[in-house]
Amino acid sequence: MNPPLLLIGYGNPGRLDDGLGPAFAAAVEGMGLEGVAVDADYQLTVEHAAAVAGHGLVLFADAAVRGPAPFALYPVAPTDEGAGFSTHSVSSGAVMALARDLFGAAPPAWAIGLRGYDFDGFGERLGERASAHLKAALRALTPALRAATLSEAVRALEPWMNRTGPTEERPCATAST
Repeated sequence: MNPPLLLIGYGNPGRLDDGLGPAFAAAVEGMGLEGVAVDADYQLTVEHAAAVAGHGLVLFADAAVRGPAPFALYPVAPTDEGAGFSTHSVSSGAVMALARDLFGAAPPAWAIGLRGYDFDGFGERLGERASAHLKAALRALTPALRAATLSEAVRALEPWMNRTGPTEERPCATAST
């Protein structure tokens, strides 16, 4: 049986602050929390829909190129953008739509946009401000990740929910999507 909560951190660790999503995932994985499955990848793909379908709550973590610091938390709803000819990467909303359409699963999902600043260079390190934002997000969100039940996890996320987003078109303007 799968753990109730799935965290998918995504981004390119070789592009400085774009590695915030995988860094968040690695830090959570290092906590060894019961009930939390962790995945990290360079980008979201259609295959993530199968993983999403097996869990009761999903958190997507990615670097945000704009938006509030240190992070923002946005609901992710299934989108009908569909799959294109070359679906090497998809949005979190598309992953949720595929989980719904292919597997009949519609767990609640949230996107964590970790505010980053340096996306233009190369190197496997986070900038000073991005590192501080990562630590702040971990402090703020750890109670939700440690929750014994999904309803407790959602209650622990509530103080961070529905903050003003960086764009109206997308729930989170991230570096990887």
